[in-house]
Amino acid sequence: MTATPATVFEGALLVTQDDRRRVFRGSLRVDGGAITEVGETVDRAGAETVDASAFAIVPGFVNTHQHVAMSLLRGIADDRDLGAFLEVLFAVDARRTEADLEAGAAAGIAEMLLSGTTTFLDLYYGEDAIARAVERLGIRGYLGWAVLDPAMTTQTGVPVENARQFIHRWAGHPRVHPLVAPQGVYVCGAETWLKAREVAEAEKTLVHYHLSETRREVHEHEAKYGDRPPIWLDKIGFLGPDQIAAHGVWLTRREIELLANHHVGIAHCPNSNLKLATGGVCPVTELRAAGAVVGLGTDSTASNNSLSMLREMHIAGLLQKHQRWDAAALPASTLLDMATIDGARMLGRGSDLGSLEPGKRADFSMFRLDHPTLLPARPEAIVSHIAYAASEEAVDSVYVDGECVVRHRVLQREPWEPIRRSAESAADALWPR
Repeated sequence: MTATPATVFEGALLVTQDDRRRVFRGSLRVDGGAITEVGETVDRAGAETVDASAFAIVPGFVNTHQHVAMSLLRGIADDRDLGAFLEVLFAVDARRTEADLEAGAAAGIAEMLLSGTTTFLDLYYGEDAIARAVERLGIRGYLGWAVLDPAMTTQTGVPVENARQFIHRWAGHPRVHPLVAPQGVYVCGAETWLKAREVAEAEKTLVHYHLSETRREVHEHEAKYGDRPPIWLDKIGFLGPDQIAAHGVWLTRREIELLANHHVGIAHCPNSNLKLATGGVCPVTELRAAGAVVGLGTDSTASNNSLSMLREMHIAGLLQKHQRWDAAALPASTLLDMATIDGARMLGRGSDLGSLEPGKRADFSMFRLDHPTLLPARPEAIVSHIAYAASEEAVDSVYVDGECVVRHRVLQREPWEPIRRSAESAADALWPR
């Protein structure tokens, strides 16, 4: 990655997401991949200048749950509940190769970048292929190697040791952040959970996993072990900080307090949960009230079928309002928090990602204020427009570490067409004929 010169973005509508959630017309200076000044005026000395008056600059979105290599499988198992959905996916997984994992990951990363996502958290196997796609396209990836009981996996070797080796291979990379990811209670026994935590503590990484996604998962676990999943994970000594649990749909009040007290972050995936008919609704309001940090995740294109965080904000807000009979539930400002600063906090990056502030990394998107979905382009309405109305096509340019990775809706590191062709070719071998 080549060094980028200092740049001043002048006259933009800045959606800062700082402590005061300021939205104002001003300028942003980027130097050495970091934001150095934010204000009505900034120092222009030695910097290139960009007229940003036609744009809103918004912190990059943080997608907190994803299986990006499954982008080849969009539409392959539609209109099925989770059990039937997984039957299809497990059959496909058995045929996947390193090459098609990378092809799917590259296509999915392109989709995320083009819709304003600059950081994502992934859970899959074969994460080396996904890491290579991260390197190629310039996004920031937190990549969790899927860990299961040895008897439950098709991986060669012991999954938890595969995760440890993956972490060693990519440790210290500027944009690839490896971690360990137990799949869920339905394929991981106590020994696997505790070994995963041991690896994470030894390697100083996050832990990511699925939790209480469906009523069936919860009831079957309770029938087998006598406790619901979060209670059982606490009893075996697993729960703790630096963990992110995806879904959290079927949680009791006790479990909400337990997860919050252990500082477990929750990745809310409303589109996927609705499409797979999980039946319940993640108790986002109660989790936040208890002190838990809640972010947003798209899950995969096989169950969503989009990687757009704009869509995720929109549906997350509507779902909570409808379910609670409360139009004020999860207002636009909270939805944008979940997609930016709260997602960064969940990853342990609240100090340097998620907002436009001096000292933070220059991860942001430029939204076209002349786009029809942002009309009227007023400072007092822009957060609402982003949460409820904005189209992905409104995202003009995207920066990660101050590097322009999308300019005027064109990927900068690699062109889209060969990525598309590679993905289509790889999908041919996976789809049923």
